[in-house]
Amino acid sequence: MQPGAVGVITPDDRREVVSYRIGLAVAAFSFALGAGLLMLGSAIPGMRWASSGLDLLMWLGLGVSLWFIHIYLRPLHQALQIFWLVGGLASLGLAISFPTPLALTVYQQPLSVLGIGFTFAALTGIFFKEAFCFNRLETKVLTLLVPATLLTHMVGAMPVTLGQNLLMVWAVLFTVFALRKLVQPIPPDIGDKSVFEYLKQQRQASA
Repeated sequence: MQPGAVGVITPDDRREVVSYRIGLAVAAFSFALGAGLLMLGSAIPGMRWASSGLDLLMWLGLGVSLWFIHIYLRPLHQALQIFWLVGGLASLGLAISFPTPLALTVYQQPLSVLGIGFTFAALTGIFFKEAFCFNRLETKVLTLLVPATLLTHMVGAMPVTLGQNLLMVWAVLFTVFALRKLVQPIPPDIGDKSVFEYLKQQRQASA
């Protein structure tokens, strides 16, 4: 069901949507470039620093999106933000503990998904929200592809070639999704503002 954007749309509403979409674009392009570097391996000079920088950009871009995304259920919104934070802390721990680029560490240490996977759980939450609200094919596929790929890798059941192919599909679909969001009309992403106001009043009343 696509939100109807009921209520007066303010400049602040538009800025929030634009910020949400820019965050998605940064996350998607950083992820795609990072996946490409992982495929090339050590053939790129300074790969560790380039890959680490892209991982950080992806995480920050996702954080911006999770800050500005419009989700009616506040507990769900907060849960996704907590997942993002936990995944970031786990990534920092892996970066300190291993000398290899983070993406390569996750590839070589499948159980690291138990930590870094929280970041991608938050990302999957965005994919699910977009699939539900806008019926986008790429987000429907990503909602299933992301957890399936990570969990299969974590238990050691992912053949190398298949894993590389799925990573490329993930990167391409994520980029397509981000590009389509950049050109989508803004009001549908704002949603029904009367619902947000009602939920806010309910929280204030219960407090």
